[in-house]
Amino acid sequence: MKNEKDILKWFNNELSPKEIEDLKQTENLETLDKIAHYASQMQAPQVDVQKALEEFKTRKLNKKETKVKSLNLSTFYKVAAVLVVMLTSSYFLFFNTVKSFETEIAQTETLLLPDNSEVILNAQSKLTYNKKSWKNKRDLNLDGEAYFKVSKGQKFSVITDAGVVHVLGTQFNVKERDNYFEVHCYEGLVSVTFNNETIKLPPGKTFRVINNSVEINDDFSSNSPSWMQKESSFAKVPLVQVIDELQRQYDIKISTENIDTTQLFTGTFTHSDKNIALQSVTIPLKLSYKIDGKKVVFYNYEGQ
Repeated sequence: MKNEKDILKWFNNELSPKEIEDLKQTENLETLDKIAHYASQMQAPQVDVQKALEEFKTRKLNKKETKVKSLNLSTFYKVAAVLVVMLTSSYFLFFNTVKSFETEIAQTETLLLPDNSEVILNAQSKLTYNKKSWKNKRDLNLDGEAYFKVSKGQKFSVITDAGVVHVLGTQFNVKERDNYFEVHCYEGLVSVTFNNETIKLPPGKTFRVINNSVEINDDFSSNSPSWMQKESSFAKVPLVQVIDELQRQYDIKISTENIDTTQLFTGTFTHSDKNIALQSVTIPLKLSYKIDGKKVVFYNYEGQ
């Protein structure tokens, strides 16, 4: 259609026959007829059509395009991640004062404590302490086995699930495993608390608990535990405990066939040769073994 005037004239039935004929050729007259029909059915106030058309054109020209800002989720997640890292870092920097050390299979680690005391962790062991309160309270938590050379000072305590060891300045070894608790004193005096009872250990003395039963042990004369020389030594220790130690020093899994694992073993095995270690344990007990990859089976060779 040529212009807005033609639209108005058509709505007001002011078009000439020739203009209507032209409209049929150039526009969708059917659509305009429908508009006119529905418009005639509506009850509406009288409106100055010319004025309304001009106002509509003016509004359209002056209307500003609305800007829509979409939320960039990628940016949001990046900012959130940075905040999490900052908060976590702040926590560990200002609030987390616990120091933790842990060893894996066949691994040992030497640690220097804030008071220059020395700790050597045996395989598969964990040690924790609070570095903030260490100056006033020398307490450590031990899960596993460790040798301690304690500098003189305030009371030094090693806390385990089985019992607590207190010293002022000395050298001693603590071993706490499943159903097994043992303390060797090498120098000075060691105080061991078990089931609310306290025992004093001078050098060369051992305190041992197996399956919650306290045992009497012979004196020893060594200057340090054998595992520090890459050997594990036992004196009348149940085979099940020896097997557990073999698994800690070698990456193997040991099972047994028709064997009494409560029988006692006295002897030593090396940490440097798996076959020699297995022979050192099985031969004295008249046992044999077979290896399948990392799996080892102990059995009674007399019955095979």
